[in-house]
Amino acid sequence: MFRAILRSMTAVVLTAAAALACAPAALAAPAAPSVQAVDPSTTGSFPVAYTDVTVSAAGRSYSARVWYPGTTAGANAAVAAGAHPGLAFGHGFFQAITQYESLLKHYASWGVITVVPKSQGGLFPSHTNFADDLNAALTWLTAQNTTSGSRFASRVDTAKYALSGHSMGGGAALVAASRNPAVKSVSTLAAAETNPSAVEAGRTLGVPVQYVGGSADSIAGVADNQQKMYDAKPAPTQLRVITGGFHCGFEDSSGLGCDSGSITRAAQLKLTYGVTTAWLLYTLGVDTSLYDQVWGSAAQNLTGVVYSAKP
Repeated sequence: MFRAILRSMTAVVLTAAAALACAPAALAAPAAPSVQAVDPSTTGSFPVAYTDVTVSAAGRSYSARVWYPGTTAGANAAVAAGAHPGLAFGHGFFQAITQYESLLKHYASWGVITVVPKSQGGLFPSHTNFADDLNAALTWLTAQNTTSGSRFASRVDTAKYALSGHSMGGGAALVAASRNPAVKSVSTLAAAETNPSAVEAGRTLGVPVQYVGGSADSIAGVADNQQKMYDAKPAPTQLRVITGGFHCGFEDSSGLGCDSGSITRAAQLKLTYGVTTAWLLYTLGVDTSLYDQVWGSAAQNLTGVVYSAKP
């Protein structure tokens, strides 16, 4: 009798276990909610501040403006807490740095301290000196990080340095990177060939380099400039060509001798904000969640931008 009861109880337990195993998925623990993807084309979370300085470092001396994440927005505000990546940005030929204000403010809103030299702005700039000026900006940031009383003291992540620039400044950024092992990433806008050669400088670089151009650029066209640079650069590198983008579309306004394209300036700048900010934050190790927007399907299928890459 006891054995019969035991067999009956065992059957009940096994039946219950089987039922639980076959229960619908609705009984399982709910999946964690998906996290909305970061959109680097929109303004970041930091208030944007700036200060005008004299950079004196590595044998160079010049005036510059620094855009940075602040505790509040505006001139000479305190730097936001934490250590932030550093970027040196080179202007185009005969272009004032104010032409890039919206882009530089955008980077600062995402936490990037950006030094913008005002040097080499005349009709006969030295590309090699401009490259040295860009590197001096990073050297200056390193010194400021340990200078008592500096607003940038303990606010610079000196392991996360990048270079960028437009046209002549983009070419100079490549030359500068070839001379500076502290540089971890480069992003260029309509980079133009320089003397010394930006193409040859890029050929020597092992760090990630991004070339962004416009298909309608009639001043430093993709075929004669960024494509050659991309072809020469070993992996990792990428070429992002904005459909209908134009040379001066990377600036806030157009002056004498500028070109035009089939895309609006606002649309071109928004695409530029997105692809370059994602690149800088990802390749500097600030936000690894941006992989898809740099190397993945989101990058490859971004509307309005043709993607080529050597990961």
